[in-house]
Amino acid sequence: MGVSSALYSGVSGLNSNSQAMTVIGNNLANTNTVGFKGARTVFSNLLSASITGSGGKSQVGRGVGVSTVDNIYSQGTFETTESGLDVAVEGQGFFMLKQPGNNTVYYSRAGAFRFDENGYLVSPEGMRVQGQPYDSAGALIPGDPTDIFISNAGLLKGRATEAVVLNTNLDSGEKPITVAFDPADTSTYNYSSSTQIYDSLGNPHLLTTYFIKTNDNQWDWRWSTDVNGTVMQGAGGSLDFTTDGLLTDTAGGTVPATGPITGAIGPIDWQNGTAPTNLTLTFNTTQFNSASMVISQDQDGYAAGDLTGISIDSNGAVVASYSNGEQVKVSNLVLARFSNPNGLESTGSNTFIATGESGTPRVGLPGPELGKVFTNSLEMSNVDMGSEFVRMITTQRGFQANSKIITTVDEMLTDLINLKR
Repeated sequence: MGVSSALYSGVSGLNSNSQAMTVIGNNLANTNTVGFKGARTVFSNLLSASITGSGGKSQVGRGVGVSTVDNIYSQGTFETTESGLDVAVEGQGFFMLKQPGNNTVYYSRAGAFRFDENGYLVSPEGMRVQGQPYDSAGALIPGDPTDIFISNAGLLKGRATEAVVLNTNLDSGEKPITVAFDPADTSTYNYSSSTQIYDSLGNPHLLTTYFIKTNDNQWDWRWSTDVNGTVMQGAGGSLDFTTDGLLTDTAGGTVPATGPITGAIGPIDWQNGTAPTNLTLTFNTTQFNSASMVISQDQDGYAAGDLTGISIDSNGAVVASYSNGEQVKVSNLVLARFSNPNGLESTGSNTFIATGESGTPRVGLPGPELGKVFTNSLEMSNVDMGSEFVRMITTQRGFQANSKIITTVDEMLTDLINLKR
């Protein structure tokens, strides 16, 4: 009975060490797999048999079995890449992926992403990356993560200018002008500044602002623009300055302490099928003894633009860049973190699915809790080849020792049978 038990103990050792060698082989095979997490085999002894002798009750083991195969979720090293869509996670977070038409969420550490022909950000296997979308104002839309999708992959429509900001200085040494204003006559104004603005279809137009000194520390401003070859002009307003050359509001307060001075322009009908333009002109103006000049100017419109590139920034935001200089945030990558990642079930292709043992994931934007993201980077396998080869040697020796048990027991059984000749 005891000899036969030893035979089966040896068999259990062979089976267990074979499974361990399979795990080691899988680790080594995935040494260069992006985002791969290595595994280890944990053995446990099997139930023992009780025997009774003169010294009392004792237990004899019945062999070994595989208790579990643990995934090792330690951090892998980063490889720098040339793709702006490659992302690596530093921390315990996982990317979230979905198959088209399937609500099952897959989790992965492999961030080698790309856009498919339909405008979706996908993994190499075609799974769609999940993210939190932005609205047209650049604010995150609350709700569940959705597929990251570029809706205007070919062209970004133009935007009509609504606000113009002028940061200028007007020369305090200029002489007041008393003649009627005429935009074609430079002697009827002291200084002018032109700004390119856009209509609702993204067509560019030139808006010119004129400054006319009417008295000490007092100026008027006017505007004009070209509409189908005809000069359209309008009255603006007045600008008052302190004796220190600072702009004042209607109550005598100093700008910018009480806020900037603004004026309204429009509606301007461009007579080209676009919506009339209404503008708010903001003046950040001084009157110092220096030449009149435009220090800076800005406006919020832009022409239509072609898509020139898509990248992911350090916060995980997917940003589309266009030929008109605009950059539009499309969506922000989300990460998921599990209290027990060892409970995840591997589904191949560098992906996992949640189970009851893994727990409910905590989902959110990249950060200190869920993990930081690094662009132009990929997380490499965390397999240590040196450690795996050491495990391979010890596993091989364990297999040889158990095979020796079987051959030894076979010899013992042969001797036992030969007792009766």
